[in-house]
Amino acid sequence: MIKSMTGFSRWEQESDGFYIRTELKSVNHRYLDLSVRLPRLYSYLEDKVRDMIKKSLNRGKADLYISIERKDGDGKQVLLNEGYAKSYLAALTKLKESFSLAGEVSLEIAARNPELFVSEETEEDEEKVWELLSSCLEQMMAGFLKMRQTEGECLKADLEEKLLGVQELVSEIKRREPEATEQYEQRLRQKIEEALSAAEPDPQRLLTEVAIFSEKTAIDEELVRLDSHMQSFSDTLHAGGAVGKKLDFIMQEMNREINTIGSKANNLEISKIVIDVKSEFEKIREQIQNIE
Repeated sequence: MIKSMTGFSRWEQESDGFYIRTELKSVNHRYLDLSVRLPRLYSYLEDKVRDMIKKSLNRGKADLYISIERKDGDGKQVLLNEGYAKSYLAALTKLKESFSLAGEVSLEIAARNPELFVSEETEEDEEKVWELLSSCLEQMMAGFLKMRQTEGECLKADLEEKLLGVQELVSEIKRREPEATEQYEQRLRQKIEEALSAAEPDPQRLLTEVAIFSEKTAIDEELVRLDSHMQSFSDTLHAGGAVGKKLDFIMQEMNREINTIGSKANNLEISKIVIDVKSEFEKIREQIQNIE
């Protein structure tokens, strides 16, 4: 199945005290260029994330955004520094009694002292976090790949239609080739007559002229190779998979053959058709850039 390199998917889920959001988007690129953005606290998961995504992507510039939030906050817990609290409250009570101060030692007054409390990181189960994240990534990738495949099928249908149009144009070139050959023979006879009308005809020069003229105008071999390349293009397109690079290479060979046909065919109508073929080739080439 043909896949496009352009895609987008988002998935979010809440489970076991975590809220996870994932978003992946990609555009065309010659190779795979994957950018992963994770919260700093979970950066240790990046290698696993990359390995998982690379199993499904071959080409494209892909940007993955991941957000992981804990429902219990930032993973820290606040504890009472009991030993210090006892000493602190005892000191406040002694201060009140020693100087006959008014007022009571209240919770509000005690809480103003930040040293009464200590903050500790809660231990986190890394395997659990990865299990939750990988589950979210799987759902996201399913939607992402589906979108790529759907768009890929549209690209395939468009390329098949364009290739059929090119084949019809090439058939028209073949139909006009006998006329071009006849014109070639007429010009060749004229050159021979010109050579023979010279005061002292040079047989070797005559043969050379014939060979050169024949080589410059014959397009049979180019047409055969072009047919072969178009068949290879069609076969590759139907084979599916990551065929973007191969299609691009075949396209280069097809373009080379039609350029040669255009330069060799001394026929105005064929030259016009060649221009149309090259225009279609350019459209095909642009579409190929979207295929993985």
